Formats: sequence, structure tokens, C-alpha cells
Amino acid sequence: MNAILLFRRASPCAPPCCCQPPRHRSSSHPACLQETDTQRTSPTYKMIRKITYSLGRHVSAVVCGTTQVRRFLHGAYFKIQPSVQEALMEGRAVVALESTIITHGMAYPQNLSMARDVEEIVTANGAVPATVGILRGRIHVGLTDEELEFLASSKNVVKVSRRDLPFILSQGLSGGTTVSGTMIAAHKAGISVFVTGGIGGVHRGGESTLDVSADLTELGRTPVAVVSAGVKSILDIGRTLEYLETQGVCVAAFGESREFPAFFSRQSGFQAPYHVRNEEEAAELIASAQGLGLSSGVLIAVPCPQEQAASGQVIEEATQQALSEARSKGITGKDLTPFMLQKINELTDGKSLDSNLALIQNNARVGSCIAVALSRLQKARKKGNLPRRGNTITPQLVVIGGINVDFIAKALNPVILGGGQTNAGRVRRTFGGVGRNLADCLSRLGLTPLFLSAIGKDEHSESLLNYCHHMDMSTILQLEGKTTATYCAVVTSAGELSVGLGDMDIHQQITEQYVSQFKENLCQAPLVCIDGNVPLSTIQYVCQLAREHQLAVCYEPTDENKASKPFLSDSWKALTYISPNLQELRAINRTLGNPLPAELPSRLEDVLQTAMALARPLLAHLHCVVVTLGAHGVLLCGKSLGGSISLCPGAHEQTAAASLCATHYPAIHIGREEIVNVSGAGDSLMAGILAGMLAQHDTDTCVRMGLLAASLSLRSYEPISPDISTFSVNQEQVKSRSWPEVQVWKMD
Repeated sequence: MNAILLFRRASPCAPPCCCQPPRHRSSSHPACLQETDTQRTSPTYKMIRKITYSLGRHVSAVVCGTTQVRRFLHGAYFKIQPSVQEALMEGRAVVALESTIITHGMAYPQNLSMARDVEEIVTANGAVPATVGILRGRIHVGLTDEELEFLASSKNVVKVSRRDLPFILSQGLSGGTTVSGTMIAAHKAGISVFVTGGIGGVHRGGESTLDVSADLTELGRTPVAVVSAGVKSILDIGRTLEYLETQGVCVAAFGESREFPAFFSRQSGFQAPYHVRNEEEAAELIASAQGLGLSSGVLIAVPCPQEQAASGQVIEEATQQALSEARSKGITGKDLTPFMLQKINELTDGKSLDSNLALIQNNARVGSCIAVALSRLQKARKKGNLPRRGNTITPQLVVIGGINVDFIAKALNPVILGGGQTNAGRVRRTFGGVGRNLADCLSRLGLTPLFLSAIGKDEHSESLLNYCHHMDMSTILQLEGKTTATYCAVVTSAGELSVGLGDMDIHQQITEQYVSQFKENLCQAPLVCIDGNVPLSTIQYVCQLAREHQLAVCYEPTDENKASKPFLSDSWKALTYISPNLQELRAINRTLGNPLPAELPSRLEDVLQTAMALARPLLAHLHCVVVTLGAHGVLLCGKSLGGSISLCPGAHEQTAAASLCATHYPAIHIGREEIVNVSGAGDSLMAGILAGMLAQHDTDTCVRMGLLAASLSLRSYEPISPDISTFSVNQEQVKSRSWPEVQVWKMD
């Protein structure tokens, strides 16, 4: 059985299904806050309210205790050292370190001495070391001195990459994590910077043997910044750089030269694609990658210190001799690197080992400074005190709206039992709010809007800010004594809302006085998005600015009760776009005193005709009305010239030949079993449309970018899918798909 793409506010024609959400993430649903006396006194209602309250308190307490640590770390597989966890919670610099260099790179006790020295260097430069290793089937992020010694002295430990993790953990074994394995653990723990000696790469002759290190593919799919001395000189450096380019990995040389280092040697004969001169530039590079929401990593290549760099020619001759011996002995795969390093050390009388130690220590120093600079940058953005570059403000998309922390309890059984009984269910915490969802999705699509909103200083705020690290949260209003907006819902197994409780008072703090501080940003913004959670006076202020400065403003109605805020006065005439569903569109027309249908229809043909009739009077002043139709897709209403509706304001305003048209875009069909969460699909749709519009794509491409983004969010537990990016939602992706035929009607 197939289900059709469902958007946030399902139209009345979309029957309830197990994947339809309570309309909770952006505001309190009317049914949640306006119960009847009969509902309040019913035993079932009282029972559900008690469960909801208890669940909310319990989950909040858990959240408070694990603020900065990623929610998907499970105790059965992960252990984070307290000092590391504390640093993550406080937003301090943390540096991940691998452990195969301990278990397979050097002999005991030199390996232990090296590990201790590297951790001391990290600490001395202001960061917290987090050596990653596997002890008895559990990934440890941060090791005690006893655990370091255990790994350094053990004989039967395993070299663990991505491929090996499931087996090693299931068997309760111990091992040293490679670059690939360490990146996975670091990312899951929320650590952005990882220091190693050198990464793996394409082996010489790899074009025939296909011997390519998993480090390269890991860099292509795990967003961690790796600081290394380039790649090992035993590898094919040119092909390695080509492979990194194919994987979409941003590679930058560190220091004064763009020369890509070759592990022991400062010269490789190859240029790095990019170049950062110091830790501040490196931190900006990493922050930019995070802000884009890319799923790939960054490689910072640091040359070995000049005074201790071994002769490249000596190393190369030893490498060729070691390779020849390895081939004659049939040594391949993950056994090759340890053999090569040991043999090269013998052939160079220890010079390569001295260089190895020197470059590892140098990488630790540089990586720690980068991590500290990145931490400082992130904190500055959260507090909004970044230094301005010059006196001008770069035009930036602005989003004004709400942030919510949502707790959703979904029953597993068809009937929710009353009488104080415990019902089996699943409880999840997510971060929502229409404004936040729009800013999140737009950030993942490469736009990173300035986001104006308000949160409290409470048990939710730090985890929220950490989750939104890829967004520009520098101007968020964080208020002492206020509570971050929260919502708690109990949902039946069929997806119907049983009861919801919302605490949204803090949205009233998004005042005209607060927003007016950013008047210059607003006046230069290519687009301003505002949601219905914002107070009426603030909406009117933004509309007044739009009228005075010819700004493009998109209004997201949020819910049926809040949809009409701009329409209580003439403020709405300054809006450019609105994106209501059918219920909200009816509420807007009711406020304006326009004729209304007796009932909202359910048949698609009737739904489309009703939507066009309700959108028509608004187009006297609005440029475009985007009607979200739940399971039936989206209806675009606006001015058309040559059959295509214009999304760009002013394009057809003065053209007599332009006519009013409506275009229906059917939804993407996905399997019902694939749908996980529909709470952010509508916001993903609108963000995709706006991102395409700002990239100056044609209207069909813009809408289909929105449909792609929405389909990804439907498959995600989070309201906005982490898989949304400039790679997964773009013009090329649209062109690569076949799309259902659209229908066009004239509205004149």
C-alpha cells in the first residue's frame, strides 16, 4: 500500500493515517488548549494528562543531564569519559585522537609515552583530549591512563575501522580505532576536530588492486574535521587527492604554503586545493562546512616541522624497498601499513620514527589551537558578539519565528487504556517551531539565514543551541527566568492526537523592540520569513518596513488560529507570499469578510477549485499564494506569463499580458511504511521553494526542490531531515527524476 507525500497541515481531504502528526511543532493546536468541560472531567482525559505530565518531566530531566552529548549514544556501546562529557556540555574545545597508532603503530612502551605526550600537548593548548578506543566491546570516547596502558600493552587487540565495528562490539573485543572508526565515534559524540598522524589513501597500484583506504570514504560521509600531516608517503598521493575530490572532501593545506604534505616530508609535488594560514581561518572553514550541513568532512593538512622533517629522497628510497619486500611476502590490506612503517623505520635508522613523533606532536598542537578557535567562534555566534567585518552588513535572509522543544508520546496499541493504567508507547524529543524549521532547512540548503527568536535559560536551551549548531543563532534572545517553548502530545497508534499541552508564552518576547534592533539587516535582506507565532505588533512592524523599503516578505500562517494576524489590518497588503493550508486560507478569508464555502470538500477536484476561489481575492495584493494540500501536494497561485507562474516579485507586475493562474503539483509518492515523521514536511517544502527562488531557478524547479526536501523530512525522525543538503536538493536532482504531470488553470 502506498501513501502520498504528506505535508505539515493536512487538508480535510487527507484521511487520518498512522503517519499524520498532531499539529504540534509550531503552536498549540486548538484541540489541545480549548478542551470542553466534558473532556476535562472524563477519566480517559485525566489519565492521559497525568501520563503526559509525567513523561514531560521525566524526559526533561534526562535531557538536562545529557545536554551536549548526542541523543543517539547508547550506553551499551558507548562510554564518554566524564571530563570529555563535561567539556562538551559546556561548549569547550575537545580534540578526538585515534588509537591504532597506539595499538599498531609503535612498540610498547614508546607507544604509551607518545599517547601521554600527545594528550598533554592537547591539554596545554587549551583543549580536552578524547582518545578513542574499544575496550571489551564498548567504544570509549576519552581514556583513563590505565585504559591507555591497557591498549598500549595488549597483544591481541584489533585494528578497527567502520567495517569492523559491528563484529568487534558484538564479540566484546578490544581494539584501536583507525581514522575511519575514530571519525564515527567523534561525530556521534559531537566532537568536531580529530587529530591524527596521517590518513590512509589510495595505495600505489590501487588502480589495479582497488586498495583504497576506508578513511577516504569516511571523510566523504562523516562531518568531522581531520587534522593530519597529509597522507602517508607510501601511498599514491595524486590519486588520493583525486579520490578525496570525488568524495566531496574539502582539503586545505595549513600554514604559509599550499604544498600538500607527504607525512614525513613537507613536499609531495602536489598542491592542496585550498589553503588556510592559521587556526582562525581553519576554524572559519570548519564552521562554514558545519553551517552548510554537509555530510562530508574537512581535511586540514599540516606539514611536518621543518627542523625535524626527514629527507624526502631517503624516505622515498626506503618506501620503494619496503613495498618490494611487502609484495614478495604477500602483505596486503590493513597489515600493509604497520609493516611498511616498521620497515621504513629500520631502513632509515630511526629517522622516520623521529619524524613521525614530531609530526604527531605538531598536529596535536595545531589541531588543539583549531579546536579552541572553533569553540570560541561558536560561542561568539551563539551570544551574538561576533566582530563585524567593516561597517557594512552583508545581505542575509532573515527568519523570524518560534522555537519549540517537542515531546511526542505515541501509543503502540489501538486503544489507550484509562483508569491510571500504563500504556505501551514510544516517546521522542525533537526540536521544532515553524521559524526554527524554516531556518534549519534553509541553512542545510546553503543559505544560513539570520534567525530571530526567543528561548529561556533552562534545561532545554543548551541542548537546543547545540542541536542548531549549523544555523546562525547569534541573534537569538535568551532570557533569564523564562521557559523555552515546549509542547507535549499523546498520540494514538493511528496517528490521531489524544491530548496536547503547550507552553508557548515565550514567543511573545519576539517583540517589535527586539526585532527593530536588526532593522538594517531586515532592510537589506533578499527575503524576510515570519511565522504566526510572532506577536501581532511585530508582524505589523515587519510589514511596515516591507512597505517602506519594498521588501519581499513570506508569511507562514502556522495554524488556523494564528493565520489571520496580518489580516486584522491592512498590514497583509505588504506581504509577498503566504503558505496556508485550506483551513488557514478559509480563516483568512473569514477575517477579510469574503464569501466562504459551507464546508471544506474532500474530493481533489473540489479541493482545488475551493483553494483557487479562496486564494483569488488575496492575489489583488499578494504576489503568490502557496496552498499546501497535504496528501494532494501543493497549489501555486499567482501571476503567469507564458504559462509559468512567477515567483520573483515584480517580474510580471507591469506586464499587461500577465494573467492569474493556478498550478497543481502532485505530491511525491512514498511508501506508507517509509514515513517516520510529518511534522516538518510542510516547512521543508516551503524552504526548498524559497531556496530555489533565491537561486533564480524556474518555478517548476523551485517547487520540485520543495517536494524533494519534504520527502526527505518525511523519512526522518527529526522535523527537518539531516539528509537535506545542497547535494540532495538541487536543480540536478530535480532534473534526474521523472515527475507527475502538473495541471494549470486560469483564475481570471
